[in-house]
Amino acid sequence: MDKEAMKRRTKQFALRVVRLVEALLRGRTADVLGRQLLRSGTSVGANYRAACRAKSTAGFIAKMGIVEEESDESVYWMKWSVEAGIVKAERLEALMKEGKEILAITIASIKTAKRPK
Repeated sequence: MDKEAMKRRTKQFALRVVRLVEALLRGRTADVLGRQLLRSGTSVGANYRAACRAKSTAGFIAKMGIVEEESDESVYWMKWSVEAGIVKAERLEALMKEGKEILAITIASIKTAKRPK
C-alpha cells in the first residue's frame, strides 16, 4: 500500500471513530471510554502523517511505533466498549477489523524499515 492510500485509510478510520463516539449515549462510563477511543483513534492518522515526514529511518520507525500503539489501543477501547455493554459488537465489527488491519500494516512497515540495507 502506498503512503497516500494509507493516509486516506487512517483518516477514514479517524472519521469513523469520531462518528462512533458522537453517537454514543452519554453516561460516565461511555464518556470516559469514548474520550479514550477518540484520542487514540484520531492519533493514528496524525502520527502516520508525521512518520511520512520523518527526516530519518529512525524517526520513521519511532513515529510508526506510535501508530502501532495507538491503533492497538483503539482496538482495545472498542473491545472494552463492547464488553461494558455500551456498543453492540456487530456495530463495531467492521471498525475493529479496520483497526486490526492498520495495526498489521504498521507492524509490517516497521519490520521492513528495520531491515539492514
